[in-house]
Amino acid sequence: MKPLTRSLGSLVLVVSTLVGCASNGNGGSAGSEPLSAAETQSLTFTREEEKLARDVYQALESKDGAFTNIKSSEQTHMDAILTLLSRYGVSDPASGKAVGAFTDQTLQKLHDDLVAQGNPSSLAALQVGVAIEELDIRDIEAARKSVTHTDVLNTFDNLTRGSRNHLRSFYGRVKALGGTYTPQYLDAATFRAIVDGPMETGPNR
Repeated sequence: MKPLTRSLGSLVLVVSTLVGCASNGNGGSAGSEPLSAAETQSLTFTREEEKLARDVYQALESKDGAFTNIKSSEQTHMDAILTLLSRYGVSDPASGKAVGAFTDQTLQKLHDDLVAQGNPSSLAALQVGVAIEELDIRDIEAARKSVTHTDVLNTFDNLTRGSRNHLRSFYGRVKALGGTYTPQYLDAATFRAIVDGPMETGPNR
């Protein structure tokens, strides 16, 4: 006969598993199931991509007041991803990295290029802001296709909502300065639907 404590432990494990699965309509659970390789990669990349946004906006902060508030929001986005990395025991690629320094060398080059592009004028800086938000939306929307964990999906949804609002803010400032902008990462219809839409409410705005 098996010890009672072992039987009870097995029962608790079964119940916990069932509850975890029931909480996720996509078949994945929030924190109880390990991340897939694709989910791990998307989270580590997004952590640094949000850092790129924050760091570029910090570098261009003197160009327009919009960068100050949105920079703080990007820190919130970074923190949201760090929460997930910690929850699933994934190493943080941004740990110990100074402002403007990245583990991913593609993001390193992009950061340096964007800061250089934005430095000449307020208009150029704001156009860089629009481009970064476009890129964030495109990359997260692509990444979420391979995600099954509810908590990751919810976080990605919150981040893209925030990025849409940031895009609207930057684009509005571009227009106010008499500038123009041609979408680089989103198709024209998607871009237009975002900038013509109202500001959205919710976490990580």
